[in-house]
Amino acid sequence: MFVTILWALIGGTIIGLLGKLVAPGDKDNVPLWLTIICGIGGMLIGSYLYAALFNCSNMNNCTRGIDWWRHLWQVAVAAILVVLAAGVTGRRKA
Repeated sequence: MFVTILWALIGGTIIGLLGKLVAPGDKDNVPLWLTIICGIGGMLIGSYLYAALFNCSNMNNCTRGIDWWRHLWQVAVAAILVVLAAGVTGRRKA
């Protein structure tokens, strides 16, 4: 469990930083720390949804090697969380 949380923190930080690189702050009011929190949430929620929907109770035994589908779910959930955060914080007028 500790390793899962540690990987969620590391991976979520990377996803958050990459998300801020792709969509910099001139388009929205989402601060960097909130983007990183959304990345971490995307990692945790995306992994949970993937395991629940595809009947994969032990994430280590789902696939051999890198589980690209799980990572895709994590990034998609993180993107949805950033969109929700942008809606809550409000967008700047162009």
